[in-house]
Amino acid sequence: MPDRLSALPTPSLVLDEGRMLRNIERLRGRLRPLDVALRPHLKTAKSVEVARRLLAGGNGPATVSTLKEAEVFAAAGIRDILYAVGIAPRKLDQVLALRARGCDLSILLDSPEQAAAVAEASRRAGDQIPALIEVDCDGHRGGLRPDDPALVAVGRILQDGGAALRGVLTHAGESYGVSGAEAHAAFAERERSAAVAAAGALRAAGLPCPVVSVGSTPTAHAARDLSGVTEVRAGVYVFFDLVMAGIGVCSTDNIALSVLTSVIGRNSERGCLFIDAGWMAMSRDRGTMAQAVDQGYGLVCDGEGAVLADLIVSAANQEHGIVTLRPGSRGVLPDLPVGTRLRILPNHACATAAQFGGYEVLPADPAAGLIHWPRFGGW
Repeated sequence: MPDRLSALPTPSLVLDEGRMLRNIERLRGRLRPLDVALRPHLKTAKSVEVARRLLAGGNGPATVSTLKEAEVFAAAGIRDILYAVGIAPRKLDQVLALRARGCDLSILLDSPEQAAAVAEASRRAGDQIPALIEVDCDGHRGGLRPDDPALVAVGRILQDGGAALRGVLTHAGESYGVSGAEAHAAFAERERSAAVAAAGALRAAGLPCPVVSVGSTPTAHAARDLSGVTEVRAGVYVFFDLVMAGIGVCSTDNIALSVLTSVIGRNSERGCLFIDAGWMAMSRDRGTMAQAVDQGYGLVCDGEGAVLADLIVSAANQEHGIVTLRPGSRGVLPDLPVGTRLRILPNHACATAAQFGGYEVLPADPAAGLIHWPRFGGW
């Protein structure tokens, strides 16, 4: 494996296709007996090549977090897309343009003001923009509580005003703050019950609610009963990362993404190595800092991707990473010569991937050479 990476500059973003494909199949298999559709979130990958492997039918359903993602994926033939960030009214012309090009793009909202803007834009364009109402299941971010009278009021503004009420959506973001399958299963049930209750409130008021959408990577892997739910969303599971490993959703062996870096120096007195991957390569995300095990800016592996015990990127400057033993470790800092190639597992796959213009892919076939898959950014 190191031979396939030997010609790469450092830092580079390395993707293990075999691990990625196993991660994808793991969630598909997990949800299959629960009889729900999977609507993968493409915000982590931002790559057409990854999307083609994530979407079983090739054209959706898919979730995005930016309209730039919607544009790129729609141009690649993905037609069923949910833009799962609360809509800003100024973006509605962009939404309508995408829909006019044949993309069934739906949007998200949680206020009468947004609903009125969507209804007005729908009437003006003669196109019923489909919208889902965001439901708050855990106080994590936005959304309406299932018993909030505003839920039905927003639904009526959409349905009676010229838009289309497509359903409800919730996301248990607080599931990232607990650890273990039991805790995540409890959050999955909280997601399910909130979304189903909200759908029931809309239907009782004579409003349609064909879609009941739930999901996060922790809850998708732990849900036991999804009665009343029509689809599940998840995103970071395609690569996984140290945050997901830290809360027990995966192990480090499942993490498909790493940053290839070179040792560029050593300070024996301070007990540290220097690498050419700083926070510009790893990102500033310190998502494991509040977990039981703080992984610094990333967990250090050898060139083949095997974890080096207790070795972390404990600090980072813009282009320098500082590698030390984990605090409290009884280990010995390895004597790695300048030029040694290492791979760093990221805290947050989305944030680390965003620092690079593409993936250097280790194909699942060990006999195949390295492949480059472009990725994109922007809004």
